[in-house]
Amino acid sequence: MRRTLLAICSLLVAVSRPGYSMDMSVNAHVERASSAAAAEIDPPRRGALYRVRHDGKTSYLFGTVHVGKQAFYPLEPQVTQALAESTSLVLELDIRGEAAFQQALARYARYAPGDSVRNHVSAETLAMLDGALGKAGMSLASMEHFKPWLLANVLVGAEIERQGYRRSNGVESYLLKTAMQQSKPLRELESADYQLSLFDTLTDAQQEAYLRENLAELASGVSLTKTANLLDAWSSADKRGIHASWKTLTSGETVSAAFMERTLLGKRNPEMATSIQAIMQQDQVAFVGVGLLHLVGDHSVPQLLRERGYQVEQLY
Repeated sequence: MRRTLLAICSLLVAVSRPGYSMDMSVNAHVERASSAAAAEIDPPRRGALYRVRHDGKTSYLFGTVHVGKQAFYPLEPQVTQALAESTSLVLELDIRGEAAFQQALARYARYAPGDSVRNHVSAETLAMLDGALGKAGMSLASMEHFKPWLLANVLVGAEIERQGYRRSNGVESYLLKTAMQQSKPLRELESADYQLSLFDTLTDAQQEAYLRENLAELASGVSLTKTANLLDAWSSADKRGIHASWKTLTSGETVSAAFMERTLLGKRNPEMATSIQAIMQQDQVAFVGVGLLHLVGDHSVPQLLRERGYQVEQLY
């Protein structure tokens, strides 16, 4: 269960898991890329790539997804070249930090000893949760000490993994291993403690609503459709599809959509932009990989940087 929590806690917020190695080594990716080149087939464009300039310094901003499949790699040459030219890799957080994640999990996702989710949600919600956990191969008894927001994320993550997507094949893992081979330092924009603390700002009533909304979408298949649409849009650099996924995930009268819009994106985007500014003052060329949805909308990281006097060009 510990491994499951580390692996599938969240799709849209980067949290740690034990180990960071890809299911396919970077060398294997290179061999595959060579074969593709021999066949005159270039890897497709994926995600979204920006070039950011200010005061004679250049950085790159790349939209990532935190889970993936081996077929996503290698990334296309424009991305790998930008990373090769960079003097540092910047991610939301270091995905290798299991200890930091475990500490944050204990602080924000677990109830105090003697307490349980049974004391914080209605009997109806508890019955829905029990059924969903059973379907996912988990028991309520083994999970009742976790808060509703964590349980919702675990169940969504479990469904994503059943569809063949793995955190070990997330873009951060690929970027990190490539950067390590190039002896590039890693910088973090956030921490596991900070990311998990955001979910703990939800009240008991909001957490129950968040859980019920996710349980309903899992049961109807809507949750999987949303995830598949986002990953499909990322995998083909489909601007319209990416925007449509952002709109779907941030619109509507639900706790989940409001939390996504106001907190996971609305609060973090300005903070990320400020951190990127500070990093660009230190590093000549930084390659910044952040979740794809941070790059979309009127208050996206690229737009905030533009408003602060940075030249931001979308390369694709």
